[in-house]
Amino acid sequence: MLEPLKHEIVQLLQRLVQIDTVAIPPNGSETAGQLVLQGYLQTYDLDVEIYELEFLARANHPYVRADRNYSGRHNLITRLSGTGRGRSLLLSGHMDTVPAGYDEWLESPWSGAVREGRLYGRGSYDMKGGLVAAFAVAVALKKEGRRLGGDLFCESVIDEEWGGGGGTLAARVRGDIADACVIPEPTDLAIFRASRGGFFVDINIRAGDPQNYFSKDEVVSPAIPMGRLLGWVDHWTARRRAIDRGEAYSEFSDPAPVQVLALEANRFDREIPWSVPLMGRLRLYFQFLPHEDVASVIAEIEQSFRRFCADDTFFSVYKPEWQSIFDPPLLGHELPVDHEWTQALVKGAAATLEKAPTVTAAEYPCDAFLNQKYFGIPTLVFGPCGAGPHNTNEYVEVRSVLQTAEALLTTALEWCGAG
Repeated sequence: MLEPLKHEIVQLLQRLVQIDTVAIPPNGSETAGQLVLQGYLQTYDLDVEIYELEFLARANHPYVRADRNYSGRHNLITRLSGTGRGRSLLLSGHMDTVPAGYDEWLESPWSGAVREGRLYGRGSYDMKGGLVAAFAVAVALKKEGRRLGGDLFCESVIDEEWGGGGGTLAARVRGDIADACVIPEPTDLAIFRASRGGFFVDINIRAGDPQNYFSKDEVVSPAIPMGRLLGWVDHWTARRRAIDRGEAYSEFSDPAPVQVLALEANRFDREIPWSVPLMGRLRLYFQFLPHEDVASVIAEIEQSFRRFCADDTFFSVYKPEWQSIFDPPLLGHELPVDHEWTQALVKGAAATLEKAPTVTAAEYPCDAFLNQKYFGIPTLVFGPCGAGPHNTNEYVEVRSVLQTAEALLTTALEWCGAG
């Protein structure tokens, strides 16, 4: 069913990578990609709907991000109605990408170039490759005139990056619900039955007097005290490695990482005069396991930070600002190995990959927790192989995109049942 579509699947992926669908909060430019996807689907007379997300701002849900602008931004969904004699399935991916960054790419981040079986460009791996694979399932079924027993929904959402979740939340709030879900984020053809939560915080330190830089007295600077602050971070890194890992993350050597994402006390730009910095900033990323009480852990971390500052000769005087980047934090999710949906995807993937897929847990947060924790949809993550998400020279392996589509189609035929 997919063999005749292979060439155009790759072409569609190239076109989507060549389109800038970058989201930088509060805005995003995803709609151009959604329109290209809509045009492709309409050539097969699929039922396609594009809808704006402005209504989300009025929704009464804790994960509506007040700092996001949803005006003029659109989700896309296509539906294949079943006969009513089977279970429904949702294939859900995101169209938005992070920016290309400042580091130099070998060629344009929007090239979509294919070399040695790899398709390059921003978003190729995270996650337009998986997105195209999901919609290929709907196209293959429509082209063959195959009607499933249960409904199949394929959606392309916005605002997944930067801890958003707005696109997924909007889709669920408006009533697009199914009996099971796959998010084809990159997994290197493993099945992720769990995902981590995440919390981001900026610590800002201001010290010294800009009018008194040249002085007979000590010029106060946060640069050296920030080294002690990094020592506090290192303490939490070790502490988090020692937590109860649970079942899904039992084999992870660093189950709940604490990572420094950015550190600044001055800049190396030629335009910046040589001067002692008067401000320091630190951006931290704490991850959490599905079974943890995230609010309690965050409260414990913040209390520890306050104690550290009170006991430090510098930070007790120049009190840092603790600024969470968004609230509430992202949560994790977990589906048992023996759950019927886990076993269905394992069976479908094994049939097409001709080997048993690895069943493990995600190294990252994603929208799975919204589907499962808030709307009761058992959710797994399964997608193609590649490298470089959020970094330069990102690529996806073309063959793995097709394998993802094959596994998802096989699973849909079994899960949803014959028409």
